[in-house]
Amino acid sequence: MSRIGNKAITIPEGVEITIADGNEVTVKGPKGTLTRKFSPLIGIKAEDGTVTVSRPNEEKHTKQLHGTTRALLATMIEGCHTSYTKKMQIVGIGYRAAITGNKLTMNLGFSHPVEFEIPSDLEVVCPDANTITVTGIDKQRVGQFAAVVRAAKKPEPYGGKGIRYSDEHVRRKEGKTAASKK
Repeated sequence: MSRIGNKAITIPEGVEITIADGNEVTVKGPKGTLTRKFSPLIGIKAEDGTVTVSRPNEEKHTKQLHGTTRALLATMIEGCHTSYTKKMQIVGIGYRAAITGNKLTMNLGFSHPVEFEIPSDLEVVCPDANTITVTGIDKQRVGQFAAVVRAAKKPEPYGGKGIRYSDEHVRRKEGKTAASKK
């Protein structure tokens, strides 16, 4: 029994869902439109302001698809209604970020600036030199771009310098101490 897969998804105001043959689902909302093709093994129905996902049998593979399909549909609906946001902080002396054209340019202590091309479906904002905000309707695309940016300079445990998520806790280490006195 799948607890996640059996939950009905409530469709918020202003969001339309279209299910084409072959389980191709299109979600259209105030923030944008997302389309995804799901496995034909899973049944998807949209009626009376809710979406339900069902499976035809109790095989392990269809049980796995059941919960995954429901979770992906829920994130599509939420993303089209209210977009997803990842906020990151840059910590370190001389470390900064700026947007130039459609590129995110960062100075991270290397001999060269690090640049990332901003995807067209995401909105990247730098309110100040040490903050980066990534916003979009696709949860996977927002998280992936934020992870790629963070990987340019992960936070290190001794000085705490690097790029971190705003809600991330960086575990700090003590470092070396002087020779012990006897």
